[in-house]
Amino acid sequence: MTVNFRSKVKYGNRKITRDGMTFDSIKEYRRWCELSLLERAGEITGLERQVKYVIVPAQYAPDTVTARGKIKRGKLLERECSYVADFRYQMDGETVVEDVKGCKKGAGYELFKIKRKLMLYRYGIRVKEV
Repeated sequence: MTVNFRSKVKYGNRKITRDGMTFDSIKEYRRWCELSLLERAGEITGLERQVKYVIVPAQYAPDTVTARGKIKRGKLLERECSYVADFRYQMDGETVVEDVKGCKKGAGYELFKIKRKLMLYRYGIRVKEV
């Protein structure tokens, strides 16, 4: 008897690869298809995927000067805090940033809510949940 164990995905989403691109969920892939059609129809422009925004840059200790006079970068104290948007595009002259959410509970969604607020504070961008 053969037993096949599959690792359980947290919220039931499955990664999907289409046209050489990998999407985190089928819902995200479907939204990409919709946005691609809207871009071809001319309703939106500049469609991009997985756009990174640095919310808080990396923090380093002060630089030091070596005995030979070279500047040595300080030690990394804290890594950068960034947000990766699922999609970004232009619509009616405005930048739209979208994030596809299937499950609105748990620690992952709580972290997203904080980053969404920081995006509004830092960049003045309201992240649209789909």
